[in-house]
Amino acid sequence: MFAARIGMLLSICLVVDSLWGQSRSNVSAPTAASNESISTASPLTEGKGAVRTAAAVGDDVPVRGELTNPRRFSARVSRGTGVLPNEHGQIWREYDIRPYTSQVTNTERPQQAIIDWILRETGTEIWFSEPLGILSADRDTVRVYHVPQVQNIIGGVIDRFLRHAGETNVFGLRLVTVGSPNWRARMLQLLRPVTVQTPGTEAWLLSKEDAALLLSEMRKRNDYREHNAPNLLLQNGQQETITRIQPQKYVKSINLHQDILAGYQLESGEVPNGFTLQLTPLLSLDANTVDAVIKVEVTQVEKLEPISIEVPSPTNVPQRVEIQIPRMSGWRLHERFRWPVDKVLLVSRGVVATPSAGTPTGFSLRNPLSTTPPRADALLFLESKGQANSTGTPASGALPAAGLPNVRRFQ
Repeated sequence: MFAARIGMLLSICLVVDSLWGQSRSNVSAPTAASNESISTASPLTEGKGAVRTAAAVGDDVPVRGELTNPRRFSARVSRGTGVLPNEHGQIWREYDIRPYTSQVTNTERPQQAIIDWILRETGTEIWFSEPLGILSADRDTVRVYHVPQVQNIIGGVIDRFLRHAGETNVFGLRLVTVGSPNWRARMLQLLRPVTVQTPGTEAWLLSKEDAALLLSEMRKRNDYREHNAPNLLLQNGQQETITRIQPQKYVKSINLHQDILAGYQLESGEVPNGFTLQLTPLLSLDANTVDAVIKVEVTQVEKLEPISIEVPSPTNVPQRVEIQIPRMSGWRLHERFRWPVDKVLLVSRGVVATPSAGTPTGFSLRNPLSTTPPRADALLFLESKGQANSTGTPASGALPAAGLPNVRRFQ
């Protein structure tokens, strides 16, 4: 009898253990296929802390915490083959750029200049279309995956950086305005035209002697104004920026407040008035030519238009306050040029808003009775003056322009 009871208890335990095992198998870990899909996922937070994982092709993967309401993503995601496609003949290359980046100490990311110039040479579209391409860089290495033709272009760009690594070059950059473009009548025969993409913009090459003569003639005019004339010390391929901005303050609006005595509060605003000029040069391997990207942005406050607005008064007497609306104009230039280092590049943006709003220097005084915003022919003289020596002056025999101030470094 006792033995029969012991046998019955053992049978019951075996049945319970079997049922418990089946229950655990129903909530066990996902299968190998589902594990694979989850392992490739990037979790996305959703709702109250729920995390959704990306599904493999055709699979439904439920959101954790919402097992009773599974959903499917629109995108079809797979692990792929695990091998970079190379049906177009792409090859992997790693370029050591430490000889250049180790010499550049005034920026945290000197390799960015190399990437920017690579994109200028190759264009950006080839990195986002067929064939598959990869471009990445850190301070030590540029990594590229593309067809051999593109690799050759990139190798040529990097060579231009490495060949002149450690060199500091002097560039003369002069932004001037002339009230009338009629200076061309006497000087046009000295200029050799250069192709320009920006509408309304002209560019020419001229010898350094002719450039000095042209500037000398322009300085005799009453409508001549020089906005900056520094020599820039630049490391090859890096960008330098010159900024001359005078913020213009004005009364922007009125905020009504019943909790203050006056019943209103004036809101002030500020708009930029001046210019920003960027220069990014890159020398050729033999240093006989230079490529340069020039970007100029000019904003001019022509007038502050007054508007009278009625505001509440503590004495119930009608009161009006004046606010101002800026009337602004400006222009931009963003071009890339290539020219021999023994020539001077001259760029004209045409008759446009003057680059700054201050009182002109010399005899070019603004007529206080005039209601017409100031306009002038904006001219940019750009000259490569060779390597700088230890004193920061050109090491080669570049012709200095008259009145040129000492060399300055712009950060």
